[in-house]
Amino acid sequence: MPTRRQALTATAAAGLIGALPHPAGAQSWPTRPIRMIVAFAPGGFTDIAARLLAERLSAGLGQPVTVDNRAGAAGIIGTEAAARSAPDGYTVLMGTISTHAMNVGLYRTLTYDPVADFAPVSGVATSPNLLVAHPSKGIRDVAGLISRARAEPGVLTYGSGGNGTSSHLAGELFKSLAGVDLLHVPFRSTAPAAAAVLAGQVDLMFDTLPSALPHAREGRLVPLGVTSSRRLAELPNIPVVAETVPGFEMGVWTALFVPAATPRPIIDRLEAATREALPQISARFTELGLEPLSSGPREMSTYLQAEIVKWTQVIRKAGITAD
Repeated sequence: MPTRRQALTATAAAGLIGALPHPAGAQSWPTRPIRMIVAFAPGGFTDIAARLLAERLSAGLGQPVTVDNRAGAAGIIGTEAAARSAPDGYTVLMGTISTHAMNVGLYRTLTYDPVADFAPVSGVATSPNLLVAHPSKGIRDVAGLISRARAEPGVLTYGSGGNGTSSHLAGELFKSLAGVDLLHVPFRSTAPAAAAVLAGQVDLMFDTLPSALPHAREGRLVPLGVTSSRRLAELPNIPVVAETVPGFEMGVWTALFVPAATPRPIIDRLEAATREALPQISARFTELGLEPLSSGPREMSTYLQAEIVKWTQVIRKAGITAD
């Protein structure tokens, strides 16, 4: 048993620890502007979601939240910068399916660890892709695509925003589950890939919903199926790919992350502000073909682990490498 002197010493030490102030950042955060890194160029899915959220967070937190586009190397440049930033809540990252799930399998020497280097704060937005075909190909549905592809292996082409991008891996997942052979045609980004499909130079593409839907509605592209698990309320007549190819599901997503050592009170405050902001921008999300991804730190961590496993398997089966 401890002596009386030991007990008094322990009591005094406990009192001293209790009297120590919490880190200043956790107590008063935020007291200055917050930088939100987007690891991609302006105008894309991630950038749009980030700017909509940043505006509402600025109001909710009482400090400006500014978007900092740090594009390059499939999102690695910006994501690494966020991972190496001070864990004080003044640098946050709008991470994505690419930066935090797909890159794990694509790069043997990834310069950051999406699990160990980051703490998830909240999901932000998700959007299925839309599988589209050029009208000249005479393909009207997923079943017709599979039939044609099996009759002419390796003849039909599908475009993507580059090797290892979400539009590429969606095609590889489809090939694997449907048992077909399609020829991959990579471009430098999704915009020229989509333009090539519109021009009939490439047959198919798993494009983002905001990009493909206007062309599908105007008849310039044929919508074959959405990549979500269920039909979308705003597009009830377009089937999901999984109705023909069981198990196929793919959605691009984005979520808010901070460096792993960020104090829990800051994470909690940021998560609460994000949870409050998402309903305020949900109508705008819907207009753009996005859905709020409402999930807190624990749910986002579980989801992230599952996404890493899923896409690493797809990448290894297809033999894809990016370095």
